Amino acid sequence: MELTDLDADRRLLDLPGTSLLVFTSMGCASCRWARRELPNVVLPIDRLCWVDAGNNGGLVERYEVFYLPSIFVIRDGFYYGLLSSRLNALDLLDALERALLRPVEELP
Repeated sequence: MELTDLDADRRLLDLPGTSLLVFTSMGCASCRWARRELPNVVLPIDRLCWVDAGNNGGLVERYEVFYLPSIFVIRDGFYYGLLSSRLNALDLLDALERALLRPVEELP
């Protein structure tokens, strides 16, 4: 699912289950790898939501994206923050489990 500055907030609040919000850019080799490989990683999530960082500066600013790709966790409209992990299945799973134990915050 592709999200933009115009629709991300409403959609993230309304989506049931767990979403990973992934900021990428076409000029970033790691981002191209993430777009190709993350959909194939088996994780206990309901969806991947993609944001093109180059075209959605408002979201980049609000989420304080400092590096790409950046991944954030949202579950049932609640924000669990940045998912700090290497991009492999075991590390992502561990980071996701830790993120969901944190106190929830409001979406940026």
